[in-house]
Amino acid sequence: MMALFLAMSILLASPEQIKLTVLYDNYGYKPGFSFGWGFSLLIQGLEKTILFDTGESGIRLKKNLEKLEVNPKKIDLIFLSHIHHDHTGGLAWLVSAHPGIEVMVPAGFPESFKQGIINAGGRLREIKEKTEILDGVYSSGEFSGGIPEQSLWIKTEKGLIIITGCAHPGIVRIVEEAKKQMKSEKIYLVVGGFHLFGKTELELKEIIQRFQTLGVERVCPCHCSGDRARKLFQKAYGKNYYLGGAGFSLSLP
Repeated sequence: MMALFLAMSILLASPEQIKLTVLYDNYGYKPGFSFGWGFSLLIQGLEKTILFDTGESGIRLKKNLEKLEVNPKKIDLIFLSHIHHDHTGGLAWLVSAHPGIEVMVPAGFPESFKQGIINAGGRLREIKEKTEILDGVYSSGEFSGGIPEQSLWIKTEKGLIIITGCAHPGIVRIVEEAKKQMKSEKIYLVVGGFHLFGKTELELKEIIQRFQTLGVERVCPCHCSGDRARKLFQKAYGKNYYLGGAGFSLSLP
């Protein structure tokens, strides 16, 4: 009985954590991290280590990985949200640094881009529909209309984590679809590019209201979200708002 109690105490004292680190962003957060227009998020603590998008520059990506003391060969897979260079520009360097790494892309990517991944030594995996890529980790599949784009959804005991690249299909649409498809009453965190920099204050307030109605508990708007949107989200969410920026890190249960 004592042994069982000690084992349970160890489990309670050492819960598993999902660690999210903004590796690339057009905002800086921590001194010493390089930043520029683009987005990349490092996800650790899952079955595999995922790099969500690669930013615009392999040089900056390499510098920030070194700053974190993360060997690129410890990254198990690359998840690309969409084709734009500010999300794929660091890919060539990373594949050259880790030959054989798995690269997940929307099926609608140009054939020349997909062949380029294979030629560089990466292992291509195309995603068309909602797919469980790891235990409890899902690609949204391609969203129809406009640029093919996929988001990443992670199930946790606290609720759903939604990660977006640029949210070209619409950030509210992505959240609505995730909530519907994952049958989740609670969305713990939405992080990434919200693509709201051209929206008016009235439009932004309506989007924030929709977030709250959908049960989004925490937000971290990055990259293309826009300064006005960031300020309004911060005002609405208070302590449940995360500033983001290159070097920002968040550990989640």
